[in-house]
Amino acid sequence: MAKTATVKSGETAESVKIPVDSVTLDADLRVPAGASGLVIFAHGSGSSRFSARNRQVARFLGTQGLATVLLDLLTPQEEQIDVETAEFRFDIPRLGPRVSAAADWVATRPDIGKLPVGCFGASTGAAAALIAAAERPQRIAAVVSRGGRPDLAGNALQYVKAPTLLIVGGYDEPVIDLNRAAMRQMTGHVELEIVPGATHLFEEPGTLERVAALAANWFERYLRAKR
Repeated sequence: MAKTATVKSGETAESVKIPVDSVTLDADLRVPAGASGLVIFAHGSGSSRFSARNRQVARFLGTQGLATVLLDLLTPQEEQIDVETAEFRFDIPRLGPRVSAAADWVATRPDIGKLPVGCFGASTGAAAALIAAAERPQRIAAVVSRGGRPDLAGNALQYVKAPTLLIVGGYDEPVIDLNRAAMRQMTGHVELEIVPGATHLFEEPGTLERVAALAANWFERYLRAKR
């Protein structure tokens, strides 16, 4: 049974289990008092819900009144295999429906079930988030990609109706090209934001803060519209 803790000023933090078909995924749920929306985080290849960069962005979104779900896309057993073989991290058909399942799970919770939902995907997690948006057009209201590989979502891109923001570092030229190619396949509203001076991981001073601010503005705009 999940344990809920009050963090500060009515904010709660909880480790949860999310059932997906025959497996169960671990996730960290954080809900600020009076939350106006919720964002599901899909981590990138070789990462997990403990990603320092995603957690930094999630903390900032929390200060803006957004609940967050930091989701492990792989089970512990799959993660052990993936460390050795890297066979699951690019298995987008496996990962995308797991983000969809997380959105379904949110809807079952009486405390957060009525909040408008967005997805934040990093690296390959962006493709998983976009597949979920295509699968759950009535549930997922906005998507943000950080240094993402939206091209890996393939044919699902044309079915994404949620407004999508693609954030890429200015020095990450191959990924800029891949994002532009993905945009040409998308029929919904999509924008590309290039962060000057940033490489793929946004490790340069101030660049991840810029990502967090862009994401917060995007979710505030489109989750508020959903409300």
